[in-house]
Amino acid sequence: MQIWVGLGNPGTQYAMHRHNVGFMAADAIAEVHGFDPPKKAFSGWTRQGRIGGERILLLKPATFMNDSGRSVGEAVRFFKKAPDDVTVFYDELDLAPFKVKVKIGGGTAGHNGIRSLDAHIGDSFRRVRIGIGHPGHKDKVTGHVLGNYAKAERDRLSDLLAAIAGEADWLAKGDDARFMNEVALRMQEP
Repeated sequence: MQIWVGLGNPGTQYAMHRHNVGFMAADAIAEVHGFDPPKKAFSGWTRQGRIGGERILLLKPATFMNDSGRSVGEAVRFFKKAPDDVTVFYDELDLAPFKVKVKIGGGTAGHNGIRSLDAHIGDSFRRVRIGIGHPGHKDKVTGHVLGNYAKAERDRLSDLLAAIAGEADWLAKGDDARFMNEVALRMQEP
């Protein structure tokens, strides 16, 4: 079993925040691949299903972003998994909007959710970084990250979430390069 985690903050008031794009990706994957209904577990919501031949536990921590690692740590310990069995979907300031990059391990880049995961499970998990772009000045970062996607961005956001969910088979198989390539190709289509 692989553990896939979407990072975000619980509550309807946060639903369209850029910081919640990890939750959005998890929901899109669950819907496209027909996962079980959500259940409360591991201080969050889980959904189970299969992508290709792989069993996946999707987890959305309900602990708020800054304490996400606690929820993920509970799931990792329960299933006796290692950090390299974990894939985390989250917002990335230093990537252009609607771009996706995957990497194993690395720093936190100031992301409190990633910092929390590092503290609870180590840093060698797979990261699916979803670009939200930088607002240009550090004083504007908090408002940008905790701001809603603009109406003008929502079609591109829908396209991106559909691409991530539609190409998730490649992630399940461990072919990160193919996943990134296929998502990028789908995002280029008119």
